[in-house]
Amino acid sequence: MSLPAVTHDVQAVTPLRPAAPVLALPSKASARPSRVMPVLRGAVARIAPPMITLAVLVLVWELACSSEGASLPPPSQVLSDSWELIADPFFDRGGLDRGLFWHLLASLQRVMVGYALAAVVGVAVGTLIGQSTWAMRGLDPIFQVLRTVPPLAWLPLSLAAFRDGEPSAIFVIFITAVWPVVINTAVGIRNIPEDYRNVARVLRLNALEYAAKIMIPAAAPYIFTGLKIGIGLSWLAIVAAEMLIGGVGIGFFIWDAWNSSLISDIIVALIYVGLVGFVLDRLIALLAHSVTRGTTAS
Repeated sequence: MSLPAVTHDVQAVTPLRPAAPVLALPSKASARPSRVMPVLRGAVARIAPPMITLAVLVLVWELACSSEGASLPPPSQVLSDSWELIADPFFDRGGLDRGLFWHLLASLQRVMVGYALAAVVGVAVGTLIGQSTWAMRGLDPIFQVLRTVPPLAWLPLSLAAFRDGEPSAIFVIFITAVWPVVINTAVGIRNIPEDYRNVARVLRLNALEYAAKIMIPAAAPYIFTGLKIGIGLSWLAIVAAEMLIGGVGIGFFIWDAWNSSLISDIIVALIYVGLVGFVLDRLIALLAHSVTRGTTAS
């Protein structure tokens, strides 16, 4: 007699494991303030100091010039006297009776032509001086003498040569801006590391390849430093030159306002001159930063 088979239902018992911690991902709403706040703090840190300084200067100017017998008008009077000039810089009544925009535009056109010529000639001559010892010995003393001549001292000579105010003003801009470009380019070329030159010899680069791949990129920070100095000097020179040559231009506007005893208009024009000069400087600095990948000081 066989015994019945005894079966046991065995249930596999799985040991309990601790639940993994659930990480709460930040929502877009919570992540956005964390990113925005540092940007806002940085913007405030940059904008607040100059705005506070400007407000203090305007307040001091207002208090110093509000008394009776003051030779200069306070800011409140400048606004009231020159409000039409400030509110509408685009008016054109024909002749020299134009808004500040047209005077600034005429000055900028002269500056761009003279500055472009100075940039091309300055980089070319600076490269020659930096590459050739003979050129440096022959040209450097002459350039050191010529660059110390004040810009306006060239104006009578340029008027005698060109017999016209427009090319004379462009020449003054050119002769003013070319020297820092020449000097900084030459210094940059001469400071190229010898290892770079050895690499060019190993790779057997020709003159054009050496200039495009090694020489210009290595000297670019120096070149843009010269260009940045040159644009500031160009803007200074054109304002002074236009006071003497006449015609449409911000320099002539300032001189004409002086002859008409419009001191408030002169102050407004000077503010515009400073703002345009600042913008030109920032544009060259931005271009230098993008081309040299941040190696040029802004």
